Amino acid sequence: MTSGKVLGKGLRVLGHAVRDEPHMFAVSVVGSVLFSLLTIATAFVSGAVVGRIVVPAFDQGHVATGTLLLGGLAILSVSLGKILGIFGRRLGAGAMQFNLQAKYRRAVTRRYLRLPLAWHQRHPTGTLLSNANADVESAWYPIAPFPFAVGTIVMLVAAVVSLFLTDWAMALVGVAIFPALLGVNVAYSRRMSPRVALAQQLRAEVSTVAHESFDGALVVKTMGREASETERFADKAVQLRDATIRVGRIRALFDPVLDALPSIGTLAVLLVGAWRYKHGAAEVSEVVSVTFLFTVLAFPVRAIGWVLAELPRSVVGWERIRHVLDAEGDTVYGETGLTGTGPAALRFTDVRFAYTDAEGNGPDVLSEVTFEVPAGRTVALVGPTGSGKSTIAALAARLVDPGAGTVTLDGVDLRELAQDALVGSTALVAQVPFVFDDTIRGNVTLDRAGVDDDTAWRALRLAQADGFVGHLADGLDTTVGERGTSLSGGQRQRLTIARALAGSPRLLVLDDATSAVDPRVEAAILAALRRADGATQAASILVVAYRRATIALADEVVYLERGRVVARGTHAELLATAPGYADLVTAYEKAEEEREREHAFDADRLDDGLDRALDGLDEESVTA
Repeated sequence: MTSGKVLGKGLRVLGHAVRDEPHMFAVSVVGSVLFSLLTIATAFVSGAVVGRIVVPAFDQGHVATGTLLLGGLAILSVSLGKILGIFGRRLGAGAMQFNLQAKYRRAVTRRYLRLPLAWHQRHPTGTLLSNANADVESAWYPIAPFPFAVGTIVMLVAAVVSLFLTDWAMALVGVAIFPALLGVNVAYSRRMSPRVALAQQLRAEVSTVAHESFDGALVVKTMGREASETERFADKAVQLRDATIRVGRIRALFDPVLDALPSIGTLAVLLVGAWRYKHGAAEVSEVVSVTFLFTVLAFPVRAIGWVLAELPRSVVGWERIRHVLDAEGDTVYGETGLTGTGPAALRFTDVRFAYTDAEGNGPDVLSEVTFEVPAGRTVALVGPTGSGKSTIAALAARLVDPGAGTVTLDGVDLRELAQDALVGSTALVAQVPFVFDDTIRGNVTLDRAGVDDDTAWRALRLAQADGFVGHLADGLDTTVGERGTSLSGGQRQRLTIARALAGSPRLLVLDDATSAVDPRVEAAILAALRRADGATQAASILVVAYRRATIALADEVVYLERGRVVARGTHAELLATAPGYADLVTAYEKAEEEREREHAFDADRLDDGLDRALDGLDEESVTA
């Protein structure tokens, strides 16, 4: 990216900032202008004090007390005004910067929640974290010096005009150094732009690697990959270090030059001023004022340079934020509600679905899927790995929408349902249980209206979780730790089932949600759901199942292969009519039987060997 493009894009980012926070920007600019004007005034006050008080005092040997007090009061008044200007400038710029960061963090997070699951699956978690944190900070980093730079433009114009009004000869000498300052600053910005952009990109990459390493700590440690992960992170960290050092080198090269040029100009002004004073062409006060004014000229140039130096980082951060905010594919909800109160009926009709890439390409994982979950019934989804069971569960909860066909709840297309109607009637318990770093109560209730402690305990009983919760020292007030680390896998699964049941769903989707509990507890959970609050089932249930005992509890089984419904019926019917189904659900039993046969065969061979050995011993005894 060229420096011209960076400048254009950076100015547009700053324009967004001004439009988003006009009031704080105005406060900061007013404070900056006040500071700038009073800084110019300081030059004239200082010149007047030196020319009218200090020099006469040396010449006359004394100074009137009133005159001295007046000079001191003038300097003090200007200083107090500058303090107010600095306060307003920094307060406004700080509030503007932090308001923008908070606003766009919320905007990015809201966007995440509205984008479909397929979009999230295409973006690493570390990158998403960087978008909401480091990129937002980087986008608005120039805001701190920006209002000051705008205000110092007034200082720049006022200083140049004042120089020429005071003494044109000294002004020409001073202004001659000004193009050199601008040239050095332009060269500085051009060399800084690509280096700062690279450093910002590497910050995001370091964040991604760090998140993956921490989130996958269990895999890293159990597979003995600590050294490999350390090396992978160290490689990115070294790249970031080197990029940041290159940025520091540029600063170290140009900062002394930018500081030295005004000093050289000041020295030149003093020499010319002294020469003009000697020949009576200028007064002492004018020499002091011009010298001070020239030192002031470095302020605007440096302030503008601060903004320009941060624009590359700002542009990179802003573009990464816009990638999220401009992402398409929102989940659009309808306005239709549901009138029923009992278990809901779910139906899939000719459903096709594909996981696509950013260009919309991808093979179908479901094709012409048609089945139903009648109201108040339990239907088990069974099939080999990759047959589309979890995708069907996601479609049933409308985490994704079908590419073709319809998914209906009580005859209403899920895409036409209002969000409240969908969320209030359907609950999904995923394969991997997610538990918040909160109490048992917080995880079950989620602060939902109407979900009190009695409701929580009822849900825990249905999920067969009331026993272990009741034995915890703090009961519902027990904090479970990040991702529920203080609980076993089966306890976390039962807790997430209770969370779903606490909302009294009319359709419950269990995506292999009991895999970590033993078969006895799993059977108890399903049995409790069937007779919840009485003799009838409280919710229709769609369960992704593997265990034969679980499948046998279902009213109907839907057998999938390669994204298609191959067979439907009861467990007994499919065992008799669907060879693939029979092979799958009896695979475990067959493996056990095979191991038992091998064990029996080995035992028989051992017995035969012992018999032969004993027979040989008997023959030897007889011979002897």
